Amino acid sequence: MTTQDPVPPVPDASGTGAVAAAPAAAAAARKGRGLSVPETAALVVVLGVLFVFFSIASPFFLNTENIVNILQNVAVVGIIACPATLLLISGQFDLSVGSAAGFVGMLMAVAALAPGAGGTEVPWSGNLPLGQAFIVAVLGTLLIGAINAFCVTVIGINALITTLGTLAIFRGLTKVLGNGQTIRIDDFGDLGITRVAGIPVPVYIFAAAVIVFWFILRYTVYGRSLYAIGASPTAARLAGIRTKRVVAIAFLLSSLCVALAGLIRLSQVGGASTNAGLGVELSVITAVVLGGASLSGGRGGIGGTVLAVLIVGVLANGLIQLNVPSFWIEVANGLLLLGAVTVDRLRVRLTRADA
Repeated sequence: MTTQDPVPPVPDASGTGAVAAAPAAAAAARKGRGLSVPETAALVVVLGVLFVFFSIASPFFLNTENIVNILQNVAVVGIIACPATLLLISGQFDLSVGSAAGFVGMLMAVAALAPGAGGTEVPWSGNLPLGQAFIVAVLGTLLIGAINAFCVTVIGINALITTLGTLAIFRGLTKVLGNGQTIRIDDFGDLGITRVAGIPVPVYIFAAAVIVFWFILRYTVYGRSLYAIGASPTAARLAGIRTKRVVAIAFLLSSLCVALAGLIRLSQVGGASTNAGLGVELSVITAVVLGGASLSGGRGGIGGTVLAVLIVGVLANGLIQLNVPSFWIEVANGLLLLGAVTVDRLRVRLTRADA
Protein backbone atom coordinates (compact mmCIF):
# COMPACT_ATOMS: atom_id res chain seq x y z
CA MET A 1 0.00 0.00 0.00
CA THR A 2 1.17 3.52 -0.67
CA THR A 3 0.16 6.73 1.03
CA GLN A 4 -1.38 9.08 -1.53
CA ASP A 5 -1.85 12.76 -0.84
CA PRO A 6 -4.41 14.75 -2.79
CA VAL A 7 -2.86 16.90 -5.49
CA PRO A 8 -4.27 20.43 -5.80
CA PRO A 9 -5.19 21.67 -9.26
CA VAL A 10 -2.25 23.01 -11.24
CA PRO A 11 -2.57 26.66 -12.20
CA ASP A 12 -3.06 27.37 -15.87
CA ALA A 13 -0.48 29.11 -18.02
CA SER A 14 -1.77 32.55 -17.13
CA GLY A 15 -1.52 31.87 -13.41
CA THR A 16 -5.05 33.23 -12.81
CA GLY A 17 -7.11 30.09 -12.71
CA ALA A 18 -6.90 26.37 -12.20
CA VAL A 19 -7.05 23.62 -14.74
CA ALA A 20 -7.96 20.06 -13.87
CA ALA A 21 -5.14 17.78 -14.92
CA ALA A 22 -5.87 14.87 -17.18
CA PRO A 23 -6.72 11.71 -15.24
CA ALA A 24 -3.56 9.86 -16.20
CA ALA A 25 -1.27 12.73 -15.28
CA ALA A 26 -3.08 13.40 -12.01
CA ALA A 27 -2.98 9.77 -10.99
CA ALA A 28 0.70 9.51 -11.79
CA ALA A 29 1.40 12.72 -9.91
CA ARG A 30 -0.36 11.40 -6.84
CA LYS A 31 1.71 8.24 -6.99
CA GLY A 32 4.89 10.20 -7.45
CA ARG A 33 4.40 12.64 -4.56
CA GLY A 34 6.40 10.42 -2.24
CA LEU A 35 8.13 7.09 -2.17
CA SER A 36 6.04 4.16 -1.00
CA VAL A 37 6.70 2.90 2.48
CA PRO A 38 8.05 -0.52 1.32
CA GLU A 39 10.58 1.17 -1.01
CA THR A 40 11.82 3.54 1.69
CA ALA A 41 11.87 0.77 4.26
CA ALA A 42 13.92 -1.43 1.93
CA LEU A 43 16.54 1.31 1.54
CA VAL A 44 16.67 1.82 5.31
CA VAL A 45 17.14 -1.92 5.82
CA VAL A 46 19.94 -2.08 3.24
CA LEU A 47 21.68 0.88 4.87
CA GLY A 48 21.31 -0.71 8.30
CA VAL A 49 22.66 -4.07 7.11
CA LEU A 50 25.70 -2.36 5.57
CA PHE A 51 26.36 -0.50 8.81
CA VAL A 52 26.13 -3.67 10.88
CA PHE A 53 28.28 -5.69 8.49
CA PHE A 54 31.09 -3.16 8.17
CA SER A 55 30.99 -2.41 11.90
CA ILE A 56 31.66 -6.07 12.60
CA ALA A 57 34.17 -6.51 9.78
CA SER A 58 36.26 -3.43 10.56
CA PRO A 59 37.04 -1.99 14.00
CA PHE A 60 37.59 1.45 12.44
CA PHE A 61 34.25 1.79 10.66
CA LEU A 62 31.85 2.72 13.44
CA ASN A 63 33.50 5.74 14.99
CA THR A 64 32.57 9.40 14.90
CA GLU A 65 35.42 10.54 12.68
CA ASN A 66 34.72 7.89 10.05
CA ILE A 67 30.99 8.67 10.00
CA VAL A 68 31.80 12.35 9.49
CA ASN A 69 34.20 11.32 6.74
CA ILE A 70 31.42 9.36 5.00
CA LEU A 71 29.08 12.35 5.18
CA GLN A 72 31.76 14.66 3.81
CA ASN A 73 32.51 12.31 0.92
CA VAL A 74 28.86 11.89 -0.10
CA ALA A 75 28.06 15.60 0.16
CA VAL A 76 29.33 16.47 -3.32
CA VAL A 77 27.37 13.69 -5.05
CA GLY A 78 24.35 14.36 -2.85
CA ILE A 79 24.20 18.06 -3.73
CA ILE A 80 24.15 17.16 -7.44
CA ALA A 81 21.72 14.26 -6.93
CA CYS A 82 18.99 16.50 -5.46
CA PRO A 83 18.27 18.47 -8.67
CA ALA A 84 19.02 15.33 -10.70
CA THR A 85 16.01 13.81 -8.95
CA LEU A 86 13.85 16.67 -10.21
CA LEU A 87 15.09 16.11 -13.74
CA LEU A 88 14.44 12.37 -13.69
CA ILE A 89 10.98 12.86 -12.23
CA SER A 90 10.19 15.09 -15.22
CA GLY A 91 11.51 12.41 -17.58
CA GLN A 92 14.87 14.12 -18.24
CA PHE A 93 18.43 13.54 -17.07
CA ASP A 94 21.82 15.21 -17.26
CA LEU A 95 24.93 13.20 -18.09
CA SER A 96 27.14 16.29 -18.24
CA VAL A 97 27.29 16.84 -14.47
CA GLY A 98 30.73 15.24 -14.09
CA SER A 99 32.28 17.34 -16.86
CA ALA A 100 30.55 20.45 -15.54
CA ALA A 101 31.91 19.82 -12.03
CA GLY A 102 35.42 19.55 -13.44
CA PHE A 103 34.92 22.58 -15.67
CA VAL A 104 33.75 24.87 -12.86
CA GLY A 105 36.80 24.02 -10.76
CA MET A 106 39.20 24.60 -13.64
CA LEU A 107 37.46 27.83 -14.63
CA MET A 108 37.78 29.26 -11.14
CA ALA A 109 41.38 28.12 -10.71
CA VAL A 110 42.42 29.68 -14.02
CA ALA A 111 40.36 32.83 -13.43
CA ALA A 112 42.17 33.38 -10.12
CA LEU A 113 45.58 32.40 -11.48
CA ALA A 114 48.22 35.10 -11.74
CA PRO A 115 50.12 35.16 -15.06
CA GLY A 116 53.06 32.75 -14.90
CA ALA A 117 52.32 31.74 -11.32
CA GLY A 118 54.37 28.72 -10.32
CA GLY A 119 55.65 28.40 -13.86
CA THR A 120 52.20 27.22 -15.01
CA GLU A 121 51.56 27.76 -18.72
CA VAL A 122 47.89 28.17 -19.62
CA PRO A 123 46.16 29.89 -22.56
CA TRP A 124 45.02 32.69 -20.28
CA SER A 125 44.95 33.62 -16.62
CA GLY A 126 42.47 35.98 -15.02
CA ASN A 127 44.39 37.10 -11.94
CA LEU A 128 41.00 37.88 -10.37
CA PRO A 129 40.21 38.06 -6.65
CA LEU A 130 38.73 34.83 -5.32
CA GLY A 131 35.25 36.35 -4.98
CA GLN A 132 35.15 37.47 -8.61
CA ALA A 133 36.65 34.19 -9.82
CA PHE A 134 33.93 32.35 -7.86
CA ILE A 135 31.20 34.33 -9.65
CA VAL A 136 32.81 33.76 -13.06
CA ALA A 137 32.93 30.02 -12.40
CA VAL A 138 29.29 29.83 -11.32
CA LEU A 139 28.13 31.84 -14.34
CA GLY A 140 30.17 29.62 -16.62
CA THR A 141 28.50 26.53 -15.22
CA LEU A 142 25.05 28.09 -15.50
CA LEU A 143 25.86 28.47 -19.20
CA ILE A 144 26.10 24.68 -19.43
CA GLY A 145 22.64 24.35 -17.90
CA ALA A 146 21.32 27.00 -20.29
CA ILE A 147 22.75 25.14 -23.29
CA ASN A 148 21.23 21.85 -22.11
CA ALA A 149 17.87 23.52 -21.49
CA PHE A 150 17.86 25.28 -24.87
CA CYS A 151 18.75 22.14 -26.83
CA VAL A 152 16.16 20.00 -25.04
CA THR A 153 13.23 22.41 -24.74
CA VAL A 154 13.64 24.70 -27.76
CA ILE A 155 15.44 22.65 -30.42
CA GLY A 156 13.90 19.40 -29.21
CA ILE A 157 17.06 17.29 -29.02
CA ASN A 158 16.83 14.24 -26.77
CA ALA A 159 18.33 14.85 -23.31
CA LEU A 160 20.64 11.84 -23.68
CA ILE A 161 22.22 13.19 -26.88
CA THR A 162 22.31 16.76 -25.60
CA THR A 163 24.06 16.00 -22.34
CA LEU A 164 26.42 13.49 -23.94
CA GLY A 165 27.42 16.30 -26.27
CA THR A 166 27.96 18.82 -23.49
CA LEU A 167 29.78 16.16 -21.48
CA ALA A 168 32.36 15.88 -24.27
CA ILE A 169 32.46 19.61 -25.01
CA PHE A 170 33.14 20.77 -21.48
CA ARG A 171 35.53 17.93 -20.67
CA GLY A 172 37.53 19.10 -23.64
CA LEU A 173 37.25 22.76 -22.63
CA THR A 174 38.48 21.85 -19.15
CA LYS A 175 41.63 20.43 -20.72
CA VAL A 176 41.98 23.47 -22.96
CA LEU A 177 41.66 25.88 -20.02
CA GLY A 178 44.23 24.02 -17.95
CA ASN A 179 46.45 23.17 -20.91
CA GLY A 180 46.38 19.57 -19.71
CA GLN A 181 47.79 20.51 -16.30
CA THR A 182 46.60 20.54 -12.70
CA ILE A 183 46.15 24.16 -11.61
CA ARG A 184 46.69 24.93 -7.94
CA ILE A 185 44.55 27.47 -6.11
CA ASP A 186 45.56 29.08 -2.81
CA ASP A 187 43.47 30.39 0.09
CA PHE A 188 40.31 28.59 -1.02
CA GLY A 189 40.07 25.85 1.59
CA ASP A 190 37.34 27.26 3.79
CA LEU A 191 34.42 26.07 1.65
CA GLY A 192 35.50 22.45 1.57
CA ILE A 193 37.27 21.69 4.84
CA THR A 194 36.07 24.17 7.50
CA ARG A 195 34.14 22.48 10.32
CA VAL A 196 31.33 23.91 12.40
CA ALA A 197 30.58 22.00 15.61
CA GLY A 198 32.78 19.20 14.26
CA ILE A 199 30.82 18.85 11.02
CA PRO A 200 32.33 19.96 7.67
CA VAL A 201 30.57 22.84 5.89
CA PRO A 202 29.76 20.69 2.78
CA VAL A 203 27.58 18.45 4.96
CA TYR A 204 25.52 21.47 6.04
CA ILE A 205 25.22 22.56 2.40
CA PHE A 206 24.06 19.07 1.44
CA ALA A 207 21.47 19.12 4.25
CA ALA A 208 20.23 22.54 3.09
CA ALA A 209 19.91 21.28 -0.49
CA VAL A 210 17.92 18.27 0.71
CA ILE A 211 15.49 20.49 2.64
CA VAL A 212 15.06 22.96 -0.22
CA PHE A 213 14.42 20.34 -2.92
CA TRP A 214 12.22 18.23 -0.64
CA PHE A 215 10.09 21.30 -0.01
CA ILE A 216 9.94 22.10 -3.74
CA LEU A 217 8.74 18.62 -4.64
CA ARG A 218 6.26 18.28 -1.83
CA TYR A 219 4.72 21.69 -1.35
CA THR A 220 5.03 23.73 -4.54
CA VAL A 221 3.12 23.89 -7.80
CA TYR A 222 6.44 23.62 -9.58
CA GLY A 223 7.13 20.27 -7.90
CA ARG A 224 3.70 18.91 -8.81
CA SER A 225 4.25 20.10 -12.36
CA LEU A 226 7.43 18.00 -12.58
CA TYR A 227 5.50 14.87 -11.61
CA ALA A 228 2.74 15.64 -14.10
CA ILE A 229 5.23 16.22 -16.93
CA GLY A 230 7.04 12.99 -16.15
CA ALA A 231 3.78 11.04 -16.10
CA SER A 232 2.46 12.49 -19.35
CA PRO A 233 3.97 15.55 -21.07
CA THR A 234 0.98 15.86 -23.38
CA ALA A 235 -1.57 15.75 -20.57
CA ALA A 236 0.50 18.21 -18.55
CA ARG A 237 0.63 20.63 -21.46
CA LEU A 238 -3.14 20.33 -22.00
CA ALA A 239 -3.58 21.02 -18.29
CA GLY A 240 -1.94 24.41 -18.77
CA ILE A 241 1.54 23.58 -17.47
CA ARG A 242 4.35 25.36 -19.28
CA THR A 243 6.34 22.19 -19.72
CA LYS A 244 9.33 23.74 -21.50
CA ARG A 245 9.82 26.38 -18.84
CA VAL A 246 9.52 23.83 -16.00
CA VAL A 247 12.13 21.54 -17.57
CA ALA A 248 14.45 24.46 -18.38
CA ILE A 249 14.37 25.60 -14.75
CA ALA A 250 15.27 22.06 -13.64
CA PHE A 251 18.35 22.07 -15.90
CA LEU A 252 19.41 25.46 -14.51
CA LEU A 253 18.95 24.26 -10.93
CA SER A 254 21.07 21.23 -11.77
CA SER A 255 23.88 23.37 -13.17
CA LEU A 256 23.76 25.67 -10.14
CA CYS A 257 24.17 22.74 -7.74
CA VAL A 258 26.89 21.25 -9.94
CA ALA A 259 28.77 24.55 -9.72
CA LEU A 260 28.52 24.51 -5.93
CA ALA A 261 29.58 20.86 -5.69
CA GLY A 262 32.49 21.36 -8.10
CA LEU A 263 33.78 24.34 -6.13
CA ILE A 264 33.50 22.37 -2.89
CA ARG A 265 35.65 19.64 -4.42
CA LEU A 266 38.14 22.25 -5.67
CA SER A 267 38.33 23.67 -2.15
CA GLN A 268 38.91 20.22 -0.66
CA VAL A 269 41.78 19.20 -2.94
CA GLY A 270 43.30 22.65 -3.48
CA GLY A 271 43.70 22.25 -7.23
CA ALA A 272 41.78 21.77 -10.48
CA SER A 273 42.59 18.65 -12.48
CA THR A 274 41.59 17.94 -16.07
CA ASN A 275 40.13 14.63 -14.83
CA ALA A 276 38.13 16.14 -11.97
CA GLY A 277 34.53 14.95 -11.90
CA LEU A 278 35.10 11.76 -13.87
CA GLY A 279 32.45 9.19 -12.93
CA VAL A 280 30.30 11.64 -10.96
CA GLU A 281 27.43 11.19 -13.42
CA LEU A 282 27.45 7.43 -12.76
CA SER A 283 27.31 7.95 -8.99
CA VAL A 284 24.51 10.50 -9.32
CA ILE A 285 22.35 8.37 -11.63
CA THR A 286 22.93 5.32 -9.43
CA ALA A 287 21.78 7.21 -6.35
CA VAL A 288 18.71 8.74 -7.99
CA VAL A 289 17.49 5.50 -9.60
CA LEU A 290 18.35 3.40 -6.54
CA GLY A 291 16.39 5.94 -4.50
CA GLY A 292 13.20 5.13 -6.39
CA ALA A 293 13.05 7.64 -9.24
CA SER A 294 11.77 6.03 -12.43
CA LEU A 295 13.54 6.30 -15.77
CA SER A 296 10.06 6.67 -17.25
CA GLY A 297 9.43 9.81 -15.19
CA GLY A 298 6.61 10.75 -12.85
CA ARG A 299 8.02 8.95 -9.81
CA GLY A 300 10.66 9.60 -7.16
CA GLY A 301 11.50 11.69 -4.13
CA ILE A 302 14.35 13.36 -2.30
CA GLY A 303 14.11 11.05 0.72
CA GLY A 304 14.90 7.97 -1.33
CA THR A 305 17.74 9.75 -3.11
CA VAL A 306 19.35 10.71 0.21
CA LEU A 307 19.15 7.14 1.48
CA ALA A 308 20.66 5.85 -1.76
CA VAL A 309 23.49 8.41 -1.61
CA LEU A 310 24.28 7.21 1.90
CA ILE A 311 24.18 3.57 0.78
CA VAL A 312 26.67 4.25 -2.02
CA GLY A 313 28.91 6.21 0.36
CA VAL A 314 28.81 3.61 3.14
CA LEU A 315 29.50 0.79 0.67
CA ALA A 316 32.55 2.60 -0.78
CA ASN A 317 33.90 3.53 2.63
CA GLY A 318 33.35 0.05 4.05
CA LEU A 319 35.11 -1.64 1.14
CA ILE A 320 38.07 0.71 1.59
CA GLN A 321 38.12 -0.18 5.30
CA LEU A 322 38.39 -3.83 4.26
CA ASN A 323 41.30 -3.01 1.92
CA VAL A 324 39.31 -3.93 -1.18
CA PRO A 325 41.04 -2.56 -4.33
CA SER A 326 39.41 0.62 -5.66
CA PHE A 327 38.44 -0.94 -9.00
CA TRP A 328 36.15 -3.36 -7.17
CA ILE A 329 34.33 -0.36 -5.76
CA GLU A 330 33.64 0.73 -9.35
CA VAL A 331 32.33 -2.77 -10.06
CA ALA A 332 30.04 -2.53 -7.02
CA ASN A 333 28.68 0.84 -8.16
CA GLY A 334 27.99 -0.56 -11.62
CA LEU A 335 26.14 -3.51 -10.13
CA LEU A 336 24.09 -1.16 -7.96
CA LEU A 337 23.07 0.83 -11.03
CA LEU A 338 22.12 -2.25 -13.03
CA GLY A 339 20.17 -3.63 -10.09
CA ALA A 340 18.32 -0.35 -9.56
CA VAL A 341 17.40 -0.06 -13.25
CA THR A 342 16.26 -3.69 -13.31
CA VAL A 343 13.97 -3.10 -10.32
CA ASP A 344 12.61 0.04 -12.00
CA ARG A 345 11.84 -1.80 -15.24
CA LEU A 346 10.12 -4.64 -13.36
CA ARG A 347 8.08 -2.11 -11.39
CA VAL A 348 6.94 -0.40 -14.59
CA ARG A 349 5.92 -3.72 -16.14
CA LEU A 350 3.99 -4.78 -13.05
CA THR A 351 2.24 -1.40 -12.93
CA ARG A 352 1.18 -1.72 -16.56
CA ALA A 353 0.02 -5.30 -15.96
CA ASP A 354 -2.12 -4.16 -13.00
CA ALA A 355 -3.60 -1.38 -15.11
